[in-house]
Amino acid sequence: MIIALAGGVGGARLANGLARILPPGELSVVVNTGDDFEHLGLHVSPDPDTVMYTLAGLNDAERGWGLAGETFACMEAVGRLGGESWFALGDRDLATHIERTRRLRSAETLSAITADFAQKLGITQAIVPMSDDKVQTRLQTPEGLLAFQDYFVRRRCEPAVTGMLFEGAEAAVPSPGFAALMRAPELRGIIICPSNPFLSIEPILAVPGVRGWLQNRAVACIAVSPLIGGKAVKGPAAKMMAELGLEATPQAIAKQYDGLIDGLVIDSADAAQAYGPCQITDTLMRGVPGQERLAREVLVYLGQLSPRQ
Repeated sequence: MIIALAGGVGGARLANGLARILPPGELSVVVNTGDDFEHLGLHVSPDPDTVMYTLAGLNDAERGWGLAGETFACMEAVGRLGGESWFALGDRDLATHIERTRRLRSAETLSAITADFAQKLGITQAIVPMSDDKVQTRLQTPEGLLAFQDYFVRRRCEPAVTGMLFEGAEAAVPSPGFAALMRAPELRGIIICPSNPFLSIEPILAVPGVRGWLQNRAVACIAVSPLIGGKAVKGPAAKMMAELGLEATPQAIAKQYDGLIDGLVIDSADAAQAYGPCQITDTLMRGVPGQERLAREVLVYLGQLSPRQ
């Protein structure tokens, strides 16, 4: 059993590579839910859906999010009527949010709904929300506190970030599936995907018990840097690091995960700035073959560090 902690497009792509090369049932992808929010009365779970669509082979590979071949006629109509159309929900993607919201209002858990959706889409690996409790990422900016989607989508990551809050995290607990994984005797390694450390991984670590579990685990844990040549492939990771007074380097990523990982996978473009135990390779995932290639290399490196060093 391998656990992957993931969020965002980079996380989903490596998770897909791992899902394709590991036997069915041997991967569990624990996904950030700090991005979840309500839009047009619907419960939207961007990171679980990105992972789900990617593992099902339904994702829009070019955009990185949503469904391939999607249309947006409904949102266009909402906009014409003066509604909130800044967050685009595709016409077929709406079905996911409608059904999720209906079932949540019927007292089903996010974990149970996510597992059922994945099964219906033919996914043979587990997709596990970090928590069934409400945790919401908030960004501290000179303009005040911004909800994650306001910052990320409505404002296109333009405001400077001075800090982050994860509202509700202190009262949250790991989802039942995540809690079971942390105790699983068959666990043989943990991979932190090339997700934004601050926006995608830190919310998972903020759930009580998770950071302590990683600090005291008996198996190896590695992270894959989201940076290539000091820049993020997608998203605001490098911009945020500069705003937080950090250099966009492997050293800064390693320090972000200090005490939590045994090694870091970095791109060859950052080889001159290698820091601590690391594996240097090509971390840019070009299509599904690139996802599988990197997944194999990551698993080999993970195996070299087991048991925990």
